[in-house]
Amino acid sequence: MSIPSEALATAQPAPAPVSLREAFLYWLKLGFISFGGPAGQISMMHTELVERRRWISEHRFLHALNYTMVLPGPEAQQLATYIGWLMHGTLGGVMAGMLFVLPSLGILIALTWVYLGYGDVPVVAGVLYGIKPAVTAIVVFAAYRIGSRALRNGTLWTIAAAAFVAIFALHIHFPYIVLAAGIIGYLGGRIAPDRFRAGGGHGASDKSFGPALIDDHTPVPDWARFSWRSTFIHLAVGLGLWILAEGLLYLSYGWQGPLTQMGWFFTKAALVTFGGAYAVLPYVYQGGVEHYGWLTGTQMIDGLALGETTPGPLIMVVAFVGFVGGWTKEIFGPESLALAGIAGASVATLFTFLPSFLFILIGGPAVEATRHDVKFTAPLTGITAAVVGVVLNLAVFFAWHVLWPEATQAAPFAGRFEWFSLLITLAAFIALWRYKVGIIPVIGACAAAGLAWSFLA
Repeated sequence: MSIPSEALATAQPAPAPVSLREAFLYWLKLGFISFGGPAGQISMMHTELVERRRWISEHRFLHALNYTMVLPGPEAQQLATYIGWLMHGTLGGVMAGMLFVLPSLGILIALTWVYLGYGDVPVVAGVLYGIKPAVTAIVVFAAYRIGSRALRNGTLWTIAAAAFVAIFALHIHFPYIVLAAGIIGYLGGRIAPDRFRAGGGHGASDKSFGPALIDDHTPVPDWARFSWRSTFIHLAVGLGLWILAEGLLYLSYGWQGPLTQMGWFFTKAALVTFGGAYAVLPYVYQGGVEHYGWLTGTQMIDGLALGETTPGPLIMVVAFVGFVGGWTKEIFGPESLALAGIAGASVATLFTFLPSFLFILIGGPAVEATRHDVKFTAPLTGITAAVVGVVLNLAVFFAWHVLWPEATQAAPFAGRFEWFSLLITLAAFIALWRYKVGIIPVIGACAAAGLAWSFLA
């Protein structure tokens, strides 16, 4: 007589307590292998922490994930921070969140230095020629993937279309689009709740992989209980760090200094990243390319390509923007371009991720106290619909730069048409959509195709 798998899972002994050192080693390892974007990173954590190590139960994992999905910022990094905090308090959360980001920052700094220093070398140029259309296909596929999950009725399709027109034709800034979509979602949730019911989230699950260290009915630890004292301390420390960092930049370089402006700009970016990294890219483009002139549109595409090929959250593309901005503006003089780039990347990363830690350390206790579905899903539904239109606009922008590299705003279709880039874009999209090929293999194949073409053309 066979024993049901659920009974076998229940019969397993509970895992031993996890030391801070053991957790440190896992989060460090995750920081170096977390490829595949947020979906891949969340899946990786689920496999390791829920199924194999059983540090946290399926229900508690999904409960934490639901909370991070309604927050601005990278949900995978925030999920790691939440689990680390739940296991070892504030130190555990900060450790998990930082280790999720720091390896990516180091790798991206090195790659960006190579890109700026040796980007004109034929071999590097050929590889980039193939990667750029791959990035275009990836963004188109992201718009398709988000849209197929989020646009479930005509109302949400209308919001997506309006967001596309607003950013593409009317050049309305991304935060205003997010604000308008959130208000529409809030009102729609009251007037026609069925049309704004949350979707694409992560609901309850009956799966069990055996007793977990943080199980469904494990009492909330003392540090995870809500208290005004803890809330005030975390808020004061977080705001204090922000004021200290931005204040030092202001005193050193003035308000108009590139590093000071980066701190202010990426703080705002961190607060409007509803819908994931692809959603905030248009805002970073509007600021970094059009307003501040830290980098060009072509460099933005290259930066996203490098971001896709490194571990960590995709929003780490902000480190590329900061590095190029520091290098371009020569903030430490023409003899210290690399140091300027490192400073720019570090500032961009600090101010982008600092709010994420506050969201978890301040909001986590309230979430643990309720253990119910996260509220305010209707505004999120409206914002997610708008994100589809915004990401589609980003895809159009990338395609324009890739297919007509010599074009300008005054002459949008001037110069040669890159038909081979179009073929790579179509092949990459088909590979992602039809054959479910991973992003890294697609980028690798496109890079090889671009390199081969550069020697033949």
